[in-house]
Amino acid sequence: MSAGKKYRVIQWATGNIGSRAMQRVIEHTDMELVGLWVSSAEKVGKDAGALVGLAVTGVKATNSADEMIALDADCVLYMPQGCDWDVVCRLLASGKNVITTRGEFHNPAMMAADKRAMIEAACAAGGTSIHSTGSSPGFSTEVLPIALLSLSRRLDCLTIDEYADCSSRNSPDMLFDIMGFGKTMGPMNPAQVEHLNHDFGNAMGQIADAIGLPFDEVRGHGAFSPATRDIEIAAGVVKAGTVGAMRTTIEGWHKGRVVLRFRCNWFITTEIADTGWDLRDSGWRFLVEGDAPLKVDISFPVAPEDYAAFTPGLTAHRPVNAIPVVCAAKPGIRTTADMAQVIARFGA
Repeated sequence: MSAGKKYRVIQWATGNIGSRAMQRVIEHTDMELVGLWVSSAEKVGKDAGALVGLAVTGVKATNSADEMIALDADCVLYMPQGCDWDVVCRLLASGKNVITTRGEFHNPAMMAADKRAMIEAACAAGGTSIHSTGSSPGFSTEVLPIALLSLSRRLDCLTIDEYADCSSRNSPDMLFDIMGFGKTMGPMNPAQVEHLNHDFGNAMGQIADAIGLPFDEVRGHGAFSPATRDIEIAAGVVKAGTVGAMRTTIEGWHKGRVVLRFRCNWFITTEIADTGWDLRDSGWRFLVEGDAPLKVDISFPVAPEDYAAFTPGLTAHRPVNAIPVVCAAKPGIRTTADMAQVIARFGA
């Protein structure tokens, strides 16, 4: 980071992740929040600090993209529900770097050619960079694999298991209607598999390219496992024989073998028919198979009642910490593998 540099930041959207990111920018001694875009009409005109329980900042929320593009800013933390490609290009062309928790930009080599060309042209016009990051994909699929594989000279396979215990979430619509827990057993929705296949396949693909084992193809498949007894969770009751856990597997293949694998293990009970899934506390497990085998488990020592307040930071904090690195990077679509290391800076 340049000595004495204070980064001027725009926050784009204020869902759970965006709100946490904006809190941290407001509190950061090396950053200044200069703009806030919101999708909700109810938030327009409100002070950014008041929206996240902090002191008044003087920055008022707007839903005008033109106002944000006209601002003088170093970086935009872009965290909406969907990706507006035209807006992203306008931000980049206006001289603002973009860091996003969306998955479209993890690996330029695997982007659609037309989308990649328009983003690269905008970066060239503005002298700017764009970078996708977060906890997963991001930290789990790129940052830790780079560190773990630095001990190896032969890789047979790296398997990343992500575990998410959803039993304490009091969100019936999300768990039962959207995710499908408690439903009659059947095949997984192909759209759900394809979504994860895209985001995690692209994220792992940049690592595969960096380590010299580029993917020939990426395959995704999913499965459900039934609860073995009636289970009462925060959101309601899940009957025995209905969906109690789901696993989606994304595999990157190189010359006929799987070299990188990511498995999403989401569950509302560990009492399921498929005991071989070896479900555990929320977190990650990394298994490196090769000439320097490793198994690394990461869990979160947080009380259940504190979980809702804790989890947004896992995704929101890395983009904030990445602002100096992305602003200093050469123009273009930047990846974890080709940028300088992101180092959190604490204190004054």
